[in-house]
Amino acid sequence: MTARPSPATTPDGMAPPSPSGTPSPATTPDGMAPPSPSGTPSPATRSHTSPAPGSDTSPPAAREAAATNPPSADAPSPGAGTAGGSRGVRAAAPLSDEDRGRLLDGAHHDPHGLLGAHPVRGGLLIRVLRPYARSVTVVGKGLRAGLLSEGDGLFAGVLPLRTVPEYELLVDYGDGPVTVRDPYRFLPALGELDLHLFAEGRHEQLWQALGARTMEHQGVTGTRFTVWAPNAQGVRVVGAFNYWDGTAHPMRSLGSSGVWELFLPGIGEGELYKFEITRPDGSRTVRADPMARRTECPPANASVVHESHYRWKDGDWMARRGERPVHEAPFSVYEVHLASWRPGLTYRQLAAQLPAYVKDMGFTHVEFMPVAEHPFGGSWGYQVTGFYAPTARMGTPDDFKFLIDALHRAGIGVLMDWVPAHFPRDDWALAEFDGRPLYEPQDPARAAHPDWGTLEFDYGRTEVRNFLVANAVYWCEEFHIDGLRVDAVASMLYLDYSREDGGWTPNVHGGRENLDAVAFLQEMNATVYRRCPGVVTIAEESTAWDGVTRATHHVGPGGFGGLGFGLKWNMGWMHDSLGYVSKEPVHRKYHHGEMTFSMIYAYSENYVLPISHDEVVHGKGALVSKMPGDWWQQRANHRAYLGFMWAHPGKQLLFMGQEFAQGAEWAESHGPDWWLLDPSYDAEPDHRGVRDLVRDLNRRYLALPALWERDTDPAGFCWIDGDASEDNVFSFLRFAAGGHRPGRSGTGGGSPLLSVSNFSPVVRHAYRIGVPDGVTAWREVLNTDEARYGGGGVTNPGVLKAESTPWNGRTASLTAVLPPLATLWLRPA
Repeated sequence: MTARPSPATTPDGMAPPSPSGTPSPATTPDGMAPPSPSGTPSPATRSHTSPAPGSDTSPPAAREAAATNPPSADAPSPGAGTAGGSRGVRAAAPLSDEDRGRLLDGAHHDPHGLLGAHPVRGGLLIRVLRPYARSVTVVGKGLRAGLLSEGDGLFAGVLPLRTVPEYELLVDYGDGPVTVRDPYRFLPALGELDLHLFAEGRHEQLWQALGARTMEHQGVTGTRFTVWAPNAQGVRVVGAFNYWDGTAHPMRSLGSSGVWELFLPGIGEGELYKFEITRPDGSRTVRADPMARRTECPPANASVVHESHYRWKDGDWMARRGERPVHEAPFSVYEVHLASWRPGLTYRQLAAQLPAYVKDMGFTHVEFMPVAEHPFGGSWGYQVTGFYAPTARMGTPDDFKFLIDALHRAGIGVLMDWVPAHFPRDDWALAEFDGRPLYEPQDPARAAHPDWGTLEFDYGRTEVRNFLVANAVYWCEEFHIDGLRVDAVASMLYLDYSREDGGWTPNVHGGRENLDAVAFLQEMNATVYRRCPGVVTIAEESTAWDGVTRATHHVGPGGFGGLGFGLKWNMGWMHDSLGYVSKEPVHRKYHHGEMTFSMIYAYSENYVLPISHDEVVHGKGALVSKMPGDWWQQRANHRAYLGFMWAHPGKQLLFMGQEFAQGAEWAESHGPDWWLLDPSYDAEPDHRGVRDLVRDLNRRYLALPALWERDTDPAGFCWIDGDASEDNVFSFLRFAAGGHRPGRSGTGGGSPLLSVSNFSPVVRHAYRIGVPDGVTAWREVLNTDEARYGGGGVTNPGVLKAESTPWNGRTASLTAVLPPLATLWLRPA
């Protein structure tokens, strides 16, 4: 039989499991032992009476073990010891019943005041809390002193020393002593500046102050645990390293900040942990760390001590991403649900496939549906429990960085859905975190989100606002995220959102606006733009709130400063245009205005045109299935609509699967139907043709500045004919930068692009279109009816000559063949 190594010689007190498979008491990094197999009550539930000094109050199992396994001859007996040649250890004054009870119950605000080393009259008092230990000996240079048992796992003694030495503890649970460091001999590892900034709500890198952070403190390596729980009577750290029994690891309160802190020597990255909180009513709750930067893979929910070791390689991308303002830059977004894009792939496996696909398709950006940790996959990430942790379903935080890095090196920007509007009620997460409403408003009616069964954040509370603002900065700084799409902004802005009359309370001015949420969004945007050059924030805001993309210091007609977003989803355009194309062509003339109305307000905000996941789930059907007619007509409508969308002022967003006309609704359980692109199935260019069109739309888009340089400038757009309702035709011009918008007969500045969409199922021969003077010849650069896209092949080959025939209020015009259910792009030849 191989000799078993001595636990006392293993790093940080580690030892291999016992032959039975049960972890040895000496196996934990801090020398903790598991509860006794005899069923001995937890120290926190035993009587808190102070025993006579030297009496044996160890658990029955420990006493039995002592009788059968006496200490070795060179091990000090309890109560014995020397200190630099002194005569021994004196008994310490016992703790008061109140202090003893609160300490063992996990309800003491200052365990460091009771435990550790403290100068007292006549020497140095050292007290240690080590449940189930048989003996504890203090050792150091010239020091070896056995402490006296005080019962309930408490050991103490007064050593004849004048100063606090560097010391360690030899803790014996009956299986040989293990050497550990005393957590209660350390000063606080969190600075006053951190606490001050947090109290002021201005700690913009809060993740460096709260949560679990590996560090060297007072020359010792370990992990600092900090958590905000101002209503708690006490907080203890529990984890795999102490067998989820936090009795020996109570945290100290850092005053009025509400922050609790404990530095644990020897604890490193990869350790599982939570916080055991004693509520105001004395009951206990065990919670995951709100600031955890890594978590267990759901459904497990413990937090994980994490330290990043990733080395970025995207320096070129980061240096140039802010060179051009986003509203004047090409911006074509592919929206992805990472877990189902290619089901089963890890972050690193996705990095081998996703960047190449997005690059080939010509998209400038990819947008991830929420990646912050969430317990229920069916929420698609929109019910977040771990706001600072990428979901562990696909790998570690460093693996997620690897994916982002790969996208950047492929020239692809990365946007991420961010969800500060609400959080779920899971009893191990944020809800009533320390026994009272903390992250949510005090009023239960105000806290409850009426639509999703979740809780809203209390944006008026300084620390909560800081938690969220720092979280936005965190994703941008730590993960190099290029943009945050903020979910459900409307539900944040209005106090009466989805609430009946009498179910909400007006603000101080008697209005329905949530003034705290307004202030939070303004602060978040201002902070992100100041700290993270090149990052864009995008609002999913479904109402006509004034100034969503206006600067925060510019006050609008409603008396509010702008919210400060860079872009806003144009939900009105989305609903109106989808409503139009879902009608049978014979009825479209009665809904013509649904396609033109967007231009009335197109420059009120900086818009993104979204065909997002929300439009292809819950019975709404995929984009192609919304279209009327037979399969050919559905695909033709689909192609014509995308051509119209890419030419319309505003940026573009398309959800995965819609780029190849997937007919089924998306489901997170299986993702896109990639098999539709298999040539053995798609013998004709049905799905592959639509995919090829989207690729060409993006490539033409990138090559034509008229389609993006002046998205937010009225001079970049001009209707040719927006009233051809009987024909179901829409025609307009787009202009690049370089001069004024043309008049009815002028050519204007910049190179123009002419877009013509025919949403009728008939070919329109010799269709006359007014064009600007000065451009004598035009050429097709895109036609969604090309045969290679699956169309009928009705095109306009060669050059289209302009004629001096007045039309559409212009002095020149041309005639073209308009394919059925198709969009044409023409530019000067």
